[in-house]
Amino acid sequence: MKQLRGWVWLWIVVGWGSLLSGSLAGATGGAKPELVQIRDVEVRLTERGPVVLLKAENRIVPIFVDPTVAGSIHGAVSGEKFTRPLSHDLMHTILTSFGGKVTQAVITLNGVTYYGALAVAMPGGSKVFDSRSSDAIALAIHFKAPILVGRDLLESVGQLTPESNELSL
Repeated sequence: MKQLRGWVWLWIVVGWGSLLSGSLAGATGGAKPELVQIRDVEVRLTERGPVVLLKAENRIVPIFVDPTVAGSIHGAVSGEKFTRPLSHDLMHTILTSFGGKVTQAVITLNGVTYYGALAVAMPGGSKVFDSRSSDAIALAIHFKAPILVGRDLLESVGQLTPESNELSL
């Protein structure tokens, strides 16, 4: 029964991703939403605070995060190590020591709030965990796992890649 609940949850997260991101197209047609893999992640500081930029195709999805998570994501992307482990470093160490790994992160949007679904494989099976989008991104980067967004999310909130480095954040 637990196995079935896990598969049902995975189906809800992945199969209904377009519903969670505000589009009913995937739910009404019965088709799974098209997922797009993020090709690059960047952290920038803006006047409004730290922002994580998820880049795919010709679009950039900005997600504002707290400074600690921004530092963790930046460290994971750049390979910089802090003198003491941050929460994502600790989670990476714990999962690795138990033979686990993050296999993917799916980012969805509900209203104005981003959500993360973190898929974790352990020796005894796999599970998907609800998380903040920033935590899912940080852990996916730590494990070099793919980060996915629905095409509908990418096209609705993703900004076209500008010719210069200026973004309207």
